[in-house]
Amino acid sequence: MKALIPAAGLGTRFLPATKAQPKEMLLVVDRPAIQYVVEEGLASAADEVVIVNSREKKAIEDHFAPNPELVALLRERGKDAYADAVEAVGSYPVSYVYQEEALGLGHAVRCAAEKTAGESFYVLLGDVLVPGNGMLPAMQAVSDAHGGASVIAVMPVPDDEVSRFGVIAGAPISDDVWKVDALVEKPALEDAPSNLAVFGRYLLSPRVMELLADVQPGVGGEIQLTDALDAVLAEEEMYALIVDPADGFDTGTVESWLETNNILFQRKNG
Repeated sequence: MKALIPAAGLGTRFLPATKAQPKEMLLVVDRPAIQYVVEEGLASAADEVVIVNSREKKAIEDHFAPNPELVALLRERGKDAYADAVEAVGSYPVSYVYQEEALGLGHAVRCAAEKTAGESFYVLLGDVLVPGNGMLPAMQAVSDAHGGASVIAVMPVPDDEVSRFGVIAGAPISDDVWKVDALVEKPALEDAPSNLAVFGRYLLSPRVMELLADVQPGVGGEIQLTDALDAVLAEEEMYALIVDPADGFDTGTVESWLETNNILFQRKNG
């Protein structure tokens, strides 16, 4: 089972900082943002993390590559803790596929089709950090309880933010699980079927990857993952796990990235 991390975007909101530095490599407290996401994937049922990368973002690949020379130098200087950290990151089972054109999230996921090989797979958006690493196992438990169904993470959002997100329609089957009937992209508040917004963590059945092959470009000429999820709902059940807002962090804007740094720094240092 693979965990896919789309990482080929331009990082436009962080320009000019992301002109030469991938957004995914921006520091969050003590490590690059993408390292949190890779470690979360490896803490789940996944045996490998697949980063859907741009060929311009070599820094991501350098970060996860072994560097025995640096490790040896650090050990010679008595900096074993740093050497251990560098050695550990260089040993993570990470591989890469490439998205040659920025054609949307659905297209990015489809670029990794050969890697998933007909198995269920996770999708972890790189803007979202889950430092506790407990979300994917909880989603897996929901999937296992419902015959391997797809599961998406959702989070309650305030009324004035509903129109910024994709939200689910459906009905609760327990305190923290809904059966999903539909996904509605950025509805007006009066049209929103719920206040539960898709959060950026997905556990998807193999059929979703198959359907992505037939999804046509939508708004902006992009292939949307949401369109494949809508299509799979006609064939398979899908569930949503309601997650605690304290468990995940959005780093997609400068303001939210700064806030995440502040919160996680306080958690780390008391």
